[in-house]
Amino acid sequence: MKTLQQAKTIVRYQYHEHIYYGFVEEDEIIELCSNFTDLVNNELNYDGVRIKYNEVKILAPVAPSKIVNFGWTYAEHATETGGKANLAEPFLFLKPPSSLIPDQGEIILPSTHLTKQVELEGEVALIIGKRGKNIKEEEALDYVFGCTIFNDVTARDLTKSDPQFTRGKGFDTFGPLGPYIVTGIDPSSLSIKTTLNGKVVQDGNTNQMSLSIPYLISWVSQVMTLEPGDVLATGSPSGSCPMRSGDTVIVEVEKIGKLTNYVK
Repeated sequence: MKTLQQAKTIVRYQYHEHIYYGFVEEDEIIELCSNFTDLVNNELNYDGVRIKYNEVKILAPVAPSKIVNFGWTYAEHATETGGKANLAEPFLFLKPPSSLIPDQGEIILPSTHLTKQVELEGEVALIIGKRGKNIKEEEALDYVFGCTIFNDVTARDLTKSDPQFTRGKGFDTFGPLGPYIVTGIDPSSLSIKTTLNGKVVQDGNTNQMSLSIPYLISWVSQVMTLEPGDVLATGSPSGSCPMRSGDTVIVEVEKIGKLTNYVK
């Protein structure tokens, strides 16, 4: 039995009806374990089982108890969407786990009688690695297992009309996540670039956030207990724009990779 001392790039996938986590190594996946609890242990054991990346079905990297979203953490995005810039405290909302889809998955536009303006929002997301409540800001990053990519798909006309964001953010397929969890990277300065049909529409960096990531983690842990596998989406830079059927959306984050989804 070999030991991986520090897995860097991790994927969740389905192979022959079974779900596993694996370590990505070029065009192969090294099978690690079948659940997130085992994954977050300090040592990741494997028995040498390898499989080609293109022979598996890639899944969303976690099955979270909740998807916590921080809105208007970038001043320019807050302004462009009618929000409040440079908030003293975060603007908070949740997405249901049923909104999640993986890399290469389809974003399904709701009927036009429900919404006529569905927009993209590329973001960095944090994957929580251990249970936390009332977390100290200076210890906040110790609770982060790794980082991934999120597209906070939004029915903009509904978030402008509803006093709460649940409906406009909560449709099925409105939460593309993945493709990887990358461990051991600092989320405070990561570039985010989103392209729509090959055209760059968002180009930002997490160092532009008006509230720090450790502060966000600490703040929300005073409201709700964070559980292993929970997703914390840190907000979107400016450039949010409508998507239409047939579009291809790619969110690329430095040191993590690319999240690609197709609009139907």
